[in-house]
Amino acid sequence: QVQVVESGGGLVQPGGSLRLSCAASGSIFTIKAMGWYRQAPGKQRELVAVAITGSSTNYADSVKGRFTISRDDAKNTVYLQMNSLKPEDTAVYYCNARIKAWYREEDDYWGQGTQVTVSS
Repeated sequence: QVQVVESGGGLVQPGGSLRLSCAASGSIFTIKAMGWYRQAPGKQRELVAVAITGSSTNYADSVKGRFTISRDDAKNTVYLQMNSLKPEDTAVYYCNARIKAWYREEDDYWGQGTQVTVSS
């Protein structure tokens, strides 16, 4: 079994900052990528940022220069530092981990989601 657990959401004023964390645990053989998606009310889930193991990071155009994704591979953890937050960043943020678990095919694992609200 593999578990993915997020933390760090909340309410912040425009221009403020938040840091999200996500830890993967369980029967992990290797992690291929870890990233963040978000879904605002009435909208489809969209990619925010992804960090591919041994490769590059990618960001949605809307967050470039404001958000930074990073990983601590020793802890199987990914972070999303969000600065200069805007009301349009309000959404439920989901952690995604593409994992090859022991005795299982590679698959996508999702966290439960954490609410980020940017409002004055």
